Amino acid sequence: MDSPRQPKNQNREPKRTQNHLSTPPQKDAYARLLGQHSSSKFSLYLEQYAKDTVFQREGNGPSTQLKAQSDRQNIPQRRRDQVPNDFSDASDFSPSSVKSKGEESSLSLYMEKLSTRSAQQDSERKQGVSDRQRWGQRRDTATSQDGDVESGEELGSLQPNEMKKNQKQQKKNKDSHRDVTSKETESSVACPQSPNKASTGELELEKTKKAKKKTNTRHPEEEKSAEGALTSGVDSQVTRPKSPHGRDKKVQQGTGGNSPADRSKNRGGRGSRKQVFESYMTFEEVSHGLKREELLQGPIRINPKKFHEAFIPSPDEKRDIFLDGIVSRNRALNGDVVVVQLLPREQWKVVRSDTDCDGASESDTQKDHVVQRAQKKTERKPRPNVEDRCSDQDELIRKVEPLEEPSTPRPNGEILQKTAKVVYIVEKKHSRAVTGFLKFLPDKPYAMFSPVDHRVPRINVPLAECPENFTSRPGDYTNTLFICRIIDWPADSNFAEGQLAKTLGQAGEIEPETEGILIEYEVDFTEFSTEVLDCLPKNLPWTIPPEEMSKRKDLRKECIFTIDPATARDLDDALSCKLLPDGNFELGVHIADVSYFVGEDNALDSIASRRATSVYMVQKVIPMLPRLLCEELCSLNPLIDRLTFSVIWKITPEGKILSEWFGRSVIRSCVKLSYDHAQSMIDAPDKMFTAEELPPTDPEHPIDEIHQAVLHLHSIAKNLRAQRFSGGALRLDQLKLAFTLDKETMMPQGCYVYQYRDSNKLVEEFMLLANIATAHHIHSKFPQLALLRRHPPPKAKMAEELQELCDQLGIDIDLSSAGALHKSLHTTLGDDEYTAARKEVLTHMCSRPMQMALYFCSGTLKMKDLFKHYALNVPLYTHFTSPIRRYADIIVHRLLAYSLKCGPSLGLSTQDVEKQASHCNERKTLSKRVQELSSELFFAVFVKDCGPLDSEAMVMGVLDQSFDVLVLRYGVQKRVYCKSITGLSSFRHHKVGKKSELTLLWRPEDLNKAPVEQVISIFTLVEVQLKADGAPMKYSAVLKRPEEKEE
Repeated sequence: MDSPRQPKNQNREPKRTQNHLSTPPQKDAYARLLGQHSSSKFSLYLEQYAKDTVFQREGNGPSTQLKAQSDRQNIPQRRRDQVPNDFSDASDFSPSSVKSKGEESSLSLYMEKLSTRSAQQDSERKQGVSDRQRWGQRRDTATSQDGDVESGEELGSLQPNEMKKNQKQQKKNKDSHRDVTSKETESSVACPQSPNKASTGELELEKTKKAKKKTNTRHPEEEKSAEGALTSGVDSQVTRPKSPHGRDKKVQQGTGGNSPADRSKNRGGRGSRKQVFESYMTFEEVSHGLKREELLQGPIRINPKKFHEAFIPSPDEKRDIFLDGIVSRNRALNGDVVVVQLLPREQWKVVRSDTDCDGASESDTQKDHVVQRAQKKTERKPRPNVEDRCSDQDELIRKVEPLEEPSTPRPNGEILQKTAKVVYIVEKKHSRAVTGFLKFLPDKPYAMFSPVDHRVPRINVPLAECPENFTSRPGDYTNTLFICRIIDWPADSNFAEGQLAKTLGQAGEIEPETEGILIEYEVDFTEFSTEVLDCLPKNLPWTIPPEEMSKRKDLRKECIFTIDPATARDLDDALSCKLLPDGNFELGVHIADVSYFVGEDNALDSIASRRATSVYMVQKVIPMLPRLLCEELCSLNPLIDRLTFSVIWKITPEGKILSEWFGRSVIRSCVKLSYDHAQSMIDAPDKMFTAEELPPTDPEHPIDEIHQAVLHLHSIAKNLRAQRFSGGALRLDQLKLAFTLDKETMMPQGCYVYQYRDSNKLVEEFMLLANIATAHHIHSKFPQLALLRRHPPPKAKMAEELQELCDQLGIDIDLSSAGALHKSLHTTLGDDEYTAARKEVLTHMCSRPMQMALYFCSGTLKMKDLFKHYALNVPLYTHFTSPIRRYADIIVHRLLAYSLKCGPSLGLSTQDVEKQASHCNERKTLSKRVQELSSELFFAVFVKDCGPLDSEAMVMGVLDQSFDVLVLRYGVQKRVYCKSITGLSSFRHHKVGKKSELTLLWRPEDLNKAPVEQVISIFTLVEVQLKADGAPMKYSAVLKRPEEKEE
């Protein structure tokens, strides 16, 4: 072997063994190890290092002979500089500390296997595999905005202490995990081997290091927290608990890195492929780990704006647990239920407690701080003062209780955020289907699929799966949108493997984009099968059977009507209000009796339970049930007899309930009112409406009777609403965008902010009342089986941070309870035309700490306090009023019918109800996201076709290089990047406490004048222009130059 290799191995060997000198068995192991080497110089070098390490353990300084010894070995200066950094303080990871975890000395165990591996490794050397090729360089790749693979973070220059920490963790990891394959890379630095017995993974690392002309480029990334730990291939195994089955001996070490220079990540020495991801734990190991609370389980959430950041909820419901980088996610995709293992405390993320809502720095060379051990002998060099970034909207930097050990405040006010790595995927919730584009790769047997969602990896697609002329005319498909399904993601590849599922069409067109959204979020939009349709009534037009009519309360003569959006076709709720002789009212809520048509355990019930919800998009609805049901047989269309479930109260004008009745009924709606119709009646209480001003009505009920019923409902609703909010309820209204569409093309012709008016509030109030009443009824009858809906309180730490921010901004807000918050939001935020805008920004800020409301089975929670609905401030709540579009409501109807002895017995267990509740939660969340994406799609088309669009905007969040605005005219939120602002000469970020500001300096239009200064902070009013980008469906908010004040 050539001369440069020999010193290299001499340099590496001591650092693999220095941690094992405190006990006699390790001394014998060293002797055996030395016997494997023919180099007497190397033996002397190792012996000297062993003595030096023992000397250090006894509390003395390092031997002065070590450097001299390395000089005598002619170690090149670059590598020689690395040696002291490899020799981490023995107190960081001593053999005794290993054994305290129930582990044997990894060196002594390693020596037992050394002889069996030496022949094979010698053979590798004889075949010309160099040591440098055996050392692989890890990198954690991420998909860039244009689909290229790049590092998640740009790496700064390497600092000695960072190298020292990395190498120390490498030794720790390999001491815990000895038996690794030849695919392992860099992690093997801690595994004592002869210079003649390096693995093929070692070769690649050295090749990469030489190409980069620097050592251990991954180490600054380790300063960053979990990703550095994981992608270095060492810390990822440090804390794995030793399983009863001896997993520590068989785990394959994950590899991968984050260095942009490492472009050969999928190639090992001489054609071998290195391991990128760790092997998953076995089911048994995971079960044991969860029972012992050594492992944690939860859904993974990947930041859509910074896709190398991911989070899972913390069991203590405080700060979420951070997963840094693709390698730490271990092939899990957004939404998957995963099991994670916490990383050592020294790898936890240091978060500044004074960061703003969206996290902090966006610096190009952004780095996160990692705790350094107290035993470090050398001081840290100054690091760039960049702030840490947190996750998406659910994540807000907040302080941690001072008594909590993981959250001990640091001297500079920073706190720790736990970091972890994925060791098992419990359930792949992500569909593994993504939209994106194909890229031709010359001389490759596959094409590269680049997903539009950057949280998903790039995918290798065999050319045989591509269109026939793709290889000859790849340019024809540049703008073609495809659906690709991931079928595998090998542990030794940064890229997944997949197959094309469908060609959608041209990117930027509404229908292809819509179909892509539906497929990606697993919305079943296929036609209902014959088996499902066979469950529906055959004799059409269908009429209510006489025997069914006799079982129900006949309300067909009552003045009952629906109030819905003008375009609604699935009418599942109706109202009635009749003045009684005593001055009180008989008020009814009548809900479509869907459970009559959807029996348990048939094909129709099965598909409804799977879909769980209808999905509403701008131009269409994907129904949960066949249209024959949701638009005809169940829909409470006017002038037709329909089956219903009714709740009827005797109620005072003030809203006090005197009596209550539940039961199955038959109604005949007298008119289908829109919200506009009802609002016009509320606005003109004395007007006599003509037949031409309203939809067709039942002649049995004059228009004036309907008008008076609407007015009575409005009056009672106002009283009920006032009582709810005075009793501590909360409502966070956020702007919602609505569109006017061309009837033929279904393209957006215009858009506007949807107005939530009194007619909407009227309907909402009585739906809430019915849901609350039903919740109490079914829970009293089925305390272990009731399907309820709870809303946890906001995350305490996020709320505390928000409180401090508002205090500093001079905003009088009280986050102590839902009622206090509601009252705060409705206090005056100024008294001008922008008061509503300030309230909207503040509402958005307050929505960040809020948690999602969830369905659950009452028998699964022991503590009644957990049943509470925070926003409504009620002890019990459920969904009863929308069974046409929500499956949870169908279950509630079945429970209600059985409790009233007017329905069949239920074949449901607590576990069955909880399982369905969980599924409904998932589908509801996905449905909401699809609805948002549909709205974003149509608005992007509108901007492209009708833009540029000018509007005032109000700043709602400030980061260090950008700020978020609420575009007041359209109700959309956009981020403005300072580096993209034309005419800006410079900008600077300033932060005091929680308050963050950007100062923008505009180049003067008149060169003789000074630059124009503009200060950006929360509630600042600015002018923006929305412009379409070059990429399909993308648009930007461009900050307009402020008007210069005349002197």
